Amino acid sequence: MKGFTSSLWPIRYKPLPDELLSSWLVRLAHGHGMKAQPFCNAIFGPGLQVWNRDIDRLAPEWLIQELCDRTGTTLQAASATTLRVYEGFLYPVFRTTGTLKWIQTLQMYHRKRNGFGLQFCPQCLRESSEPYFRKSWRVAYNTTCLKHQCMLHDRCSKCGASVAFHRLNMGQSSSLRIESLATCHQCGFDLRRANTTPIVTYNSQTTAWHRILCIKTLSGHLQRDPVSLDAMNVMHHVIFMLSSRYSRVRLKEYVCEQLNVADMTLTPGYPSFESRPLAERHHLIQLMAWLMIDLEPRLRVAWRAKAIRYNLMFKDFSDAPDWYLNIVEGFSDWRRDANG
Repeated sequence: MKGFTSSLWPIRYKPLPDELLSSWLVRLAHGHGMKAQPFCNAIFGPGLQVWNRDIDRLAPEWLIQELCDRTGTTLQAASATTLRVYEGFLYPVFRTTGTLKWIQTLQMYHRKRNGFGLQFCPQCLRESSEPYFRKSWRVAYNTTCLKHQCMLHDRCSKCGASVAFHRLNMGQSSSLRIESLATCHQCGFDLRRANTTPIVTYNSQTTAWHRILCIKTLSGHLQRDPVSLDAMNVMHHVIFMLSSRYSRVRLKEYVCEQLNVADMTLTPGYPSFESRPLAERHHLIQLMAWLMIDLEPRLRVAWRAKAIRYNLMFKDFSDAPDWYLNIVEGFSDWRRDANG
């Protein structure tokens, strides 16, 4: 590859709609008849590691620029494959370390993924002549496919492994049949054959509210609006309150009672919404949606019912917008008047 006379590669795939950087890069490797790791070693050299990090999030400049130069892709189109495009919409400022709000964690360990940070829709993979993975499938509140009206998957339905298409055929000889990106790297199951499940609906209002939220994630709807970012921050904090493990906080159970749905026991040991399994995230999103539809009166009644403690409404919420602070401080005024 390095000795090729033209600056352009013989295979010059362009990013597909909403495609992730990692998906695009592996498609390029497979297009040249190579596995992902040997391809990247040949192009970037063994000193520049690609697959031991979340490249969709970190997206180093040297990698993006090389792909632009070798495929004739514009810098804007290449950059749009990264999770940095959500800066100012899902989270205020991009960071290279720590959890980014609403961006699912891969929990990288060397080249392995211990988390389930990449989702997929079997029907989307099935209907594409060349299966690929979408950027919006890394957003934690996107638990459904709007196009096919079904739940997403966050792991192989046969063996339970996370999605890691860059590990396809690892440990095998270099002379091999290149697998589709829709193949489980661990057991070889075709992810396109995974069962599709209708969207789990708690009520029509919460489902409609969730749908609107998911639509805003699509590239054509992204707007760096401070007001929208404030709302995203409040939604994230509401989920924090719903998933609180304090013994005197029962907001999750209270909202389930209002919706007349069964509660779900959350997996212990998960520090953030972005690290939770899909079923838990979908459950919390539906409960959060019910509160957000009419936040002030519903949160106030929950507080009066002692389902949520007053101090938890502020806890670890340093960037709370004024309109949210006014809502919560109004509860304090009511308490003072009631004790009159």
